[in-house]
Parts: sequence; structure tokens; C-alpha cells
Amino acid sequence: MIRRKFIKAAGLGLATSLIGTGAMAQDDMRIALVVKALGIGFFEAAAKGAEEAAQELGGVEIIYTGPTDTTAEGQIEVINSLIAQGVDAIAISANDPDALVPALKKAMQRGITVISWDSGVAPEGRQMHLNPSSNPLIGNMIIKLAADHLPDGGEVAVLSASATATNQNIWIEEMNKVMGNYPGIEVVATVYGDDLADKSYREAQGLMQSHPDLDAIIAPTSVGIVAAAQAVEDAGKAGQINVTGLGLPSEMAGAIESGASKSFAIWNPIDLGYSAAMIAHALATEAATAEPGAAIPMGRMGSVTLDDTNSGAMADPFVYDSSNIDAFKSIF
Repeated sequence: MIRRKFIKAAGLGLATSLIGTGAMAQDDMRIALVVKALGIGFFEAAAKGAEEAAQELGGVEIIYTGPTDTTAEGQIEVINSLIAQGVDAIAISANDPDALVPALKKAMQRGITVISWDSGVAPEGRQMHLNPSSNPLIGNMIIKLAADHLPDGGEVAVLSASATATNQNIWIEEMNKVMGNYPGIEVVATVYGDDLADKSYREAQGLMQSHPDLDAIIAPTSVGIVAAAQAVEDAGKAGQINVTGLGLPSEMAGAIESGASKSFAIWNPIDLGYSAAMIAHALATEAATAEPGAAIPMGRMGSVTLDDTNSGAMADPFVYDSSNIDAFKSIF
């Protein structure tokens, strides 16, 4: 039986919940899952994953906490409060990679295990960072999502964010590196919607006009994928042109239902919260050490291998389709 207790911390403008397995024992390990801000579905789903890890481990209390808005200042207040409480570990999704470093250094000096997850902290402010996925895994996934529905090959186009978006460009570059694994798939164009819904919609319309035999549009951006799906629906080509890439279940449920998108991907926040809690526990109990080349256990998610910056990737992006979209669309 999971008990959940919500506390309003006086003067800090933050809310905290304790999640655990049974009554709190004095010797329970306390792991703080610090999010960018409370009230966000993605992070509430991550808290469910941390809760699952606590049940599995036993003797663990999860403190789910964060500021009321997405500021570094708010997170610093939270961190200082957790230091005062003497928690065993802090697992944080950072609002700022550098501004949190002094507070987190102080936490580590007090013997508190510190990791970042989802959104990283500079290396000197944490013991390790858990990325949801890796650039090569994302690059491969976005082309695989299109190719899986084109067994005989076909024409695909990319609708990216801006031409200068670092992460988008890296993902497309990684996609191009593995094109040899998908024979018969031809990338006929790459266009940019600047992460604006109306421009992305127009760019998707342009792709359909310029390439009448187009089979799929790949949008590695949550704005672009929704706009492209709408353009395909409005053109009466749902089921004919598959829109895929990276998106949010809440925003893509309609496109899955209409057939404009057969599947898409993004990280699973439940897995992410679960993995963060498992890693924090392993490091806090000294069952593992965060160092380059180390494999840190993550329970049912396997293990994460750390690079030279003590960062690692959790897993392939999680695929959403008609079989699971209803379970996730209300979460994030």
C-alpha cells in the first residue's frame, strides 16, 4: 500500500510529497526526485516510476518535490531545504545546468548522493547524468519509424525545427549515418518549420505538393509533428502519408486515431523516474560507483554505461501507437 502525504513548506513556495511503501521507518533511505516544476504531467509520470522503484527496492521513501515555476532560484530553495532535511540522495531535472552547481556541491559535501536526469547539471554539480536516450538511438529511431511501414521502400521527407537547432541537426545527421540499414528508403527533402505551428503546417503542405509520391514525413520536433499530421489530414491523405518522429501522446492521440500517424516516439517518463531512483539508490548504498566506463544498474531497465563526462543513455525512445496511446495521452 503506497502512502502519499503532501506538505506545504512554509516560506519556500514549494510543495513536497512523500511516497513510500508503508509507514516511514527511521532507517528508510530518502531519495528526493526534484523536478523542474510541480503540476507537469511528464514529471508526475516520472514520480510514478520512482514510486515503482521504491516498492521494488523496499525501505525507500521517495520525496517528490520541485518549485512552483521553472526557475533555477526555485530549485535552489528546494535543494537547500533537502540538505537541511538530510536526505540520502537528490535526483534532479535541472532548470539551469550551471546555476544549481553551488547548491548541489554543498549537498555532495554533506554526503548526499547527487545525480541529474532528463535535463542535466554541469559535471561538477553531480555524480552522473542520465539522458533519456542518445543521439544515435534517436537518429536511428526516427528513420526506423518510417521504414517499418515501408517494406518495399519509399520517399520520406524531414520537417525539422530551425536550421540552427543543434539537437535536431545532430539527430538528422545520426539518421543519415544509418540510412544504409534501410534500403529503398530515400530522403527527398529536409525543410524547417522553426518550431512554429503555422510555418510547419505550410512546410508540410509544400512537401506534399513538391513530392506527389511522398510516403512519410519525419518530424523530430513535437511542434512540427502535430502540424504535419494536421496538414496531412486536411489534404485527405491520412493513411497515405505517414507522419512520424518525436511527439507527445497528448498532442498526437488525434493523429493516431485518424491514421495520419501510424506511430511516433518520445522517452517514457515512467521509465525515466524509475531509472533515476534506481541509480540514486545504487550510488547512495555504494552498490555502484559513478565513473567513466561504469555500468550502473537500473532494475528492469538494465544498466547504463557512463561516458567520459559520467553521462549515459537510458534506452531507445519509447514508441507510441494505437495499442498504447490511450494509456499515455492523459499523462503528458
